[in-house]
Amino acid sequence: MTVLEVTRESTDDQIRAAVTAWVEANVPRSWRDAASAGRDAIRRVRPRTDYEDWYPTFADSGLAVATWPREYLGLDLTPDQARVAEAVLAPYNLGRLNPLGLNSAAPALFAHGTEEQRRRFLPPLVRNDEKWCQLLSEPGAGSDLASLAMRAVRDGDEWVLNGQKVWTTWAHFSDFAVCLARTDPTVKKRQGLTYFAVDLHAAGVEVRPLKHIGGEVDFNEVFLDDVRVPDEWRIGAAGDGWRVAGSSLAGERQMVSGVGSGGVDRIGGAGVDRLIQRARELGRTNDPVMRQRLLAVYAEERVRSWTNQRVRATVQAGGTPGPAASIGKVQQGTLNQRIQLLAADLLGAGATAWEGDMPFEVSGMLRSRANTIEGGTTEVNKNILGERVLGLPREPDPWADTPWEEIPRS
Repeated sequence: MTVLEVTRESTDDQIRAAVTAWVEANVPRSWRDAASAGRDAIRRVRPRTDYEDWYPTFADSGLAVATWPREYLGLDLTPDQARVAEAVLAPYNLGRLNPLGLNSAAPALFAHGTEEQRRRFLPPLVRNDEKWCQLLSEPGAGSDLASLAMRAVRDGDEWVLNGQKVWTTWAHFSDFAVCLARTDPTVKKRQGLTYFAVDLHAAGVEVRPLKHIGGEVDFNEVFLDDVRVPDEWRIGAAGDGWRVAGSSLAGERQMVSGVGSGGVDRIGGAGVDRLIQRARELGRTNDPVMRQRLLAVYAEERVRSWTNQRVRATVQAGGTPGPAASIGKVQQGTLNQRIQLLAADLLGAGATAWEGDMPFEVSGMLRSRANTIEGGTTEVNKNILGERVLGLPREPDPWADTPWEEIPRS
């Protein structure tokens, strides 16, 4: 295991030199040679399985989470120092694996977990040895997540969980999940919830994949039938789950906010740079209307990137994304849908009729329709911005002070 010998006392030049030396010693030569030709060239010489096999080398260096403490596989660098290191790494497209672990589970563990939980879960999470998802939404609790019905009942040193979750992204290849469950139905809906780490390989867990309109599988429905969770895997205090889950939800919104977020650049299709390249390949850049559409989405994506970078800087400084993450999430959802629709428009008739596999542009356009729903609907995120960023009055809720068990449910 090669850990970089840099500290907060290191100069920027020392950090650049250390990262450059690490790249030359650890990143395969073919990947480095391809970097000068861009991300598509790297992908051609670096299959996904090869990258996953190599990835622990990256994680063990400390560079994957450079601002984290060293005991959790970080380097304990400042955000400014981390950006210096990231600038050296940028040409090699060393994307972080396990994004829901890094962006949803880790924030909750840092903000509300115990030291034992952090030492147990964070290192294998960073190395992608244990993949994570989140068990939050339910068939009757999507936008109104606090109305969820999954029950967790204390039994000695364990909790017994029963219920159903749905729209659980990547559960079909995850090992653990953060899970919000109801532990006290006699109090208001946001007060009777508790947050847990759940082993998805435990007895009583059933994962059923759900197909997207394009035929791929990203999310699932998950059933928990008398699943036992040790109390030491409870994250935060019993009954305080809504506050704990807020750390994960803010991290998820940041993760899916697009370019500059430090999470997933795009869910559904390719980005603006690839869109412009495709327009050139198809001879569409001489069309003034198409040029205007391309410029519009290019400019908006640059603005989104700067917005996301500001929120990410807060995270790297040791904070949480907070309600400001909803800004990037709201912008990302509709913008990416316009980008992917434009990508399909570039194909003309080829977007509605083709031979063989569905064109990438069409599958991306179909997948992007979920962008305004996943990670919290656009409507929910606008409420968050209005109430918690702009200070507007909360939306009226006639059941706000009613015990959960007395609230009408379908």
